[in-house]
Amino acid sequence: MTTDAEGLRELMDSGALSGGLGQSMGIEITEASAERVVGRMPVEGNRQPFGLLHGGASCVLAESLGSIGSTIHAQGFGRVAVGIEINATHHRSATDGHVTGVATPVHLGRTLATWDITITDDRGRKVCTSRLTCMLRDAPQ
Repeated sequence: MTTDAEGLRELMDSGALSGGLGQSMGIEITEASAERVVGRMPVEGNRQPFGLLHGGASCVLAESLGSIGSTIHAQGFGRVAVGIEINATHHRSATDGHVTGVATPVHLGRTLATWDITITDDRGRKVCTSRLTCMLRDAPQ
C-alpha cells in the first residue's frame, strides 16, 4: 500500500500531529493513508509502576493511529473524525525498546470508520490488539 503523502503532509502542516499527548508520549508516524497507518512509541517514559508498558499508553497509540487514518479518509468528503469507542486486549508486556502499531480499516463509511490495530514489540511479538471506531462529522466552518 502506498502512503498518502499529501494527506500526511496536510495533517502535519495543520498541527494535528504535533503537540498534545502523542508528542509527549513520543509517538512517531512512519506511514499514513486511508488504508494503513503505522507508528511507533518508546516504552521508556510510558511505563506503569511495575516497569511494564502502561496499558493506557497502548490505547493512546492505537487511538492515534486509527484516528489519523480516519481523518485522512474523512478529508475526502469534508468531514472530521472523532473517536467514539476503543477496546484493547493486552497479550504480553513490553519493558524496553519501542512498540509498533499497525492500523488497518475494518470499515470506511461516510459516518463511521472502524480500525483494527495490532501493537508489537521490537521482536515482533504481539503486545496488544485494539479496535477503534470513529464518528465522521461535518467539518466545522
